[in-house]
Amino acid sequence: MKRFFIIATVSLVCMGLMLTPVWAAKKKPSLDKWKADFDPSGAKYKCIVSNVSHPVIKGVFAGFAIRDELWKRTKGQIYLDYKPFSMLGGEVEVLNQLQMGAIQGMACSSVAATNLGPRFGMINFPFLVDSFEKLDKFVASGKLFDHFMMAMDHQGIMGIDITGYGNYGWATTSPVKSIEDANKIKFRVAEAAVNQLLYKEWGFNAVVMPWPDVPVSLKQGVITGLDHTPIVCNITKKFEVAKNFTQINYAQGLFIWLFNKAWFEKLPEDLQKIFVATVHDVCADIREQTKKQEADQIAKATEAGIKFFKLSDADMATLKKAGDAVQKKYAPEVNKLNAGDKYRPKDFLKEVQEYIGYKP
Repeated sequence: MKRFFIIATVSLVCMGLMLTPVWAAKKKPSLDKWKADFDPSGAKYKCIVSNVSHPVIKGVFAGFAIRDELWKRTKGQIYLDYKPFSMLGGEVEVLNQLQMGAIQGMACSSVAATNLGPRFGMINFPFLVDSFEKLDKFVASGKLFDHFMMAMDHQGIMGIDITGYGNYGWATTSPVKSIEDANKIKFRVAEAAVNQLLYKEWGFNAVVMPWPDVPVSLKQGVITGLDHTPIVCNITKKFEVAKNFTQINYAQGLFIWLFNKAWFEKLPEDLQKIFVATVHDVCADIREQTKKQEADQIAKATEAGIKFFKLSDADMATLKKAGDAVQKKYAPEVNKLNAGDKYRPKDFLKEVQEYIGYKP
């Protein structure tokens, strides 16, 4: 019996030693699939850029596309060291790192961006920029979009462009076909003022939570629903637990490409121009790819058994009415002007609403 226990103990230890690397690999996602095909060691300038999500999402993959195009256009002078998968932490803490200059860039979700740039909250307003077509129109607006991208300039952070991750709705563990159904759900919402205000106006049970905490919380039932998009929910496997999706399509999910202004201004002028042009060109291409990706991911999710629903016209009208109240309450934050703003409108939100064609 003693010999049996010794052998069993040794076997268990050996199994542990063999499995530990596997467990570690699962905890720390590998970037090997997206490894650069060049040696970055000779770069004169290095730019560490963070993102919380998965590079299979086109709007996230943009970081690797920018990295490769920037390397080519600068002839190896700038290396963008991209860190997706929340490798550097949640968005709120990473925003602080960006402001302090500990990192040089970040593809920040539009919901979290309001923490240092309240004006960015406008893009999360319900039923304002609520389609790919309206987003394209807003990006092409010139001074309006440029003013929007200046939201963090006074914080020492410059915004260059945006990529997206689709239309926001509700991924839930039980079907939500009505507002009455939604009242029974515990929705995870981002650490963002607009989203929290919106769910308060809607009267739903909202649980504020950093994105890295979502998988475990969803599996344990701490939350029973997600305020997010089909692309993100399918690719990051949230549909494995939340097998229903209600297509509210109330806002476009964005990643805003932000960079530390002090770092950027240390680049030679010619490299500054190349840097900005590269980000613009890649983002424009990725936004087009995102439209197809949403349709593809919805089709894949449907084929896998995920059920998609829409609310009645009456329920949607109720949501829109409450959403309009959010726009009015948060308008002062969006309209606030900062010292460095070049365009100084009296009512920025109203100008955007009229340009987009928003009807309360």
